[in-house]
Amino acid sequence: MKHTTTRREILKQGLTVATAAGMAPALGLTRSAALSFQEYRSQDALGLAQLVNKGEVSAMELLEIAIARSNAVEPTINCVVEELFDYARATIKAGLPQGPFTGVPFMLKDLGMALQGTVTTNGSRFYKDARMDYTSTVVERYQRAGLVIFGKTASPEFGGTPTTESLLFGETCNPWDISVSAGGSSGGSAAAVAAGILPLANGTDGGGSIRIPASCCGLFGMKPSRGRVPSGPKALSSILSVIHAVSRSVRDSAALLDASGGPEPGQTTIAPAPRGSYLDAVARAPKGLRIGLISTPLTHSPVDPECVQATANAARLCESLGHDVQEINLPVDPREFFASTRIIMGAGTVMRVSDREQQLGRKVTENDLEPIIWQRYQSSRGYTAEQLEGAQLGVETAARQMALLQQDYDILLSPTLATPPVKLGKLSLNQDNATYEKEAISASAFTMLYNATGQPAMSVPLHWTPGGLPVGVMFAGRYGEEGVLFQLAGQLEQASPWFDKIAPL
Repeated sequence: MKHTTTRREILKQGLTVATAAGMAPALGLTRSAALSFQEYRSQDALGLAQLVNKGEVSAMELLEIAIARSNAVEPTINCVVEELFDYARATIKAGLPQGPFTGVPFMLKDLGMALQGTVTTNGSRFYKDARMDYTSTVVERYQRAGLVIFGKTASPEFGGTPTTESLLFGETCNPWDISVSAGGSSGGSAAAVAAGILPLANGTDGGGSIRIPASCCGLFGMKPSRGRVPSGPKALSSILSVIHAVSRSVRDSAALLDASGGPEPGQTTIAPAPRGSYLDAVARAPKGLRIGLISTPLTHSPVDPECVQATANAARLCESLGHDVQEINLPVDPREFFASTRIIMGAGTVMRVSDREQQLGRKVTENDLEPIIWQRYQSSRGYTAEQLEGAQLGVETAARQMALLQQDYDILLSPTLATPPVKLGKLSLNQDNATYEKEAISASAFTMLYNATGQPAMSVPLHWTPGGLPVGVMFAGRYGEEGVLFQLAGQLEQASPWFDKIAPL
């Protein structure tokens, strides 16, 4: 059962999964031989859904394979923080809706994602018993798409660092090398996918938190446009943060965005409606894109030679595919930019703490938060309305400057990170702030810009170091133009395949 063969067949059939075959295939055990883990891992999510739809495998079989794999690797990588195995079994037995992902195992990030009756800790001891009394709009859409939620994945406290380490749950290790970080803050999801537990998983991105772990774990990671995926109805969400996923294949990401995108009642920031299906876009190669190459990050910090090489190779690949690549400089003032984003992120920390204080009926203490978050909270409490308004204007200024730049360029190309995956502990929130600040800003030197501007951006796994560590390359599009990015991603995936590159865990 070869993944590439199945994908070609489905592409020829219009890149869709049949949804009219009734519930029996999703529930029944109709195959004479059980699906092996190797066969399971050889498929992406849409491929697994097609097997369920055809009756070649049951949703329960897929779930049990995912659970078995999770149990096998969890002691080593520490990526799952809440097991919902019985919940998932009950969900299947109750009957699954017919959708593009019917029967496919799925996990939610343990940050800002609400599933009624389950705990969302936000990676924080202060939230360790925060049981949800509602389900997020986007989670309801995942369920309607047929996904089977069977766990929640690790996040650092409040998603506040580019690694996934917390005092509450410990370190999440990278399946490619357990001594290095899986990235953050969606590192639990990325580690789970890279380890073969499941083919795609939920993530959020407020400063690079989908793209960074995608780069570290050799996955595809799309950050959608601001307002593309709903964050309500109750969640506290910064204007910098968006919701989507990390995946092994481009088409899984596209199909999931088709299923989860679109406004919810009361939403005021709404991304422009897509021009057709994102899944369809993956099969349409773009022609003659104008690509701006960015080599120097806003931080002007050093970029590791492997990241430079990865981006140079990607530029040559794009040129070989008929695109025009020109080196450019960013028009954004880094001092104004980082001053603005620091205030917005700090205000978000204060809101999270204040909300939990109201829930618990007590004030936060230093023992409730990690050292860096506690310092961030203390320094941010004194921000004035004038400072916050100025920060929001600073972010809007950056968005306008980038929009003007992209009148001349369809896509912007850069490294995703300024370094390959770093050693665990280097970006931990449990350390001195002065040491942390320099390392953390450098780690997200390229990614943060597109959270401020609201543009879509994706990390594509196109390079591995001689030592076997993944290095992602980032492409950013104009606001609302995820379709163009998916077109390019599909083309790159065909030209330089990565699906069969498997972590050695």
